[in-house]
Amino acid sequence: MPKIISNLWFAKDAREAVEFYVSVIPNSTAGASTTVPADTPSGPPGSVQVIAFKLGDQNFIALEAGPFDPFNHAFSILVECDSQAEIDRIWDAFIANGGEPEQCGWLKDRWGLSWQIVPRALGEMIAGTDREAAKRATEAMLGMVKLAIAALERAYRGEP
Repeated sequence: MPKIISNLWFAKDAREAVEFYVSVIPNSTAGASTTVPADTPSGPPGSVQVIAFKLGDQNFIALEAGPFDPFNHAFSILVECDSQAEIDRIWDAFIANGGEPEQCGWLKDRWGLSWQIVPRALGEMIAGTDREAAKRATEAMLGMVKLAIAALERAYRGEP
């Protein structure tokens, strides 16, 4: 069975990004690191660095190979959290490290990578059989920057 690994191309500072990510996301580790020993379109031997890492149970490769295409919203990393304290801790760590908040629980880290920091319960609310409650929760989420579980739950229940 093939192994699926998401590859993230960094213009620079890939090691710093990986170290930050694994320090903030629970159950994460940095793995093997190597430099490409041949000339590449990005530069001479040794100019390209490859770092394996794992965030939770998801495998990634950070490739530092100079500027190419910048990160954009077409790819994001979604982090499902079980508590408001976990959302706050992760969100605040990214913002304190140069991240920029965006609507609906999204933020962009200082390297330009998009993240969604969301409560696990939100997916359950939106997928629930009560479509009016799902709509209320969705509308509440659309009005937030950092997501607040209590406010989403109140909206889902139809409470002010």
